Amino acid sequence: MDGQAATADPQLQHFIEIESQKQRFQQLVHQMTEVCWEKCMDKPGPKLDSRTETCFVNCVERFIDTSQFILNRLEQTQRSRGAFSETMSD
Repeated sequence: MDGQAATADPQLQHFIEIESQKQRFQQLVHQMTEVCWEKCMDKPGPKLDSRTETCFVNCVERFIDTSQFILNRLEQTQRSRGAFSETMSD
């Protein structure tokens, strides 16, 4: 690989990052829909009853809370590893 590939166009890198984020978001929405549908939907009908609607709302909120918790935990782990590797190199 030549040096030019390593210094790719910043606009292209930004575009790729945005598209990757969109893809991750779509995957998360798909996963959340699947989990909550299986958990809350007993029998599909023309209308959601209040129990099913409440179940969906709670499921989505818990899914978001859990996802946020995991992301925060991963960030903490990465920061602590970064701090650990910096102290090792001193």
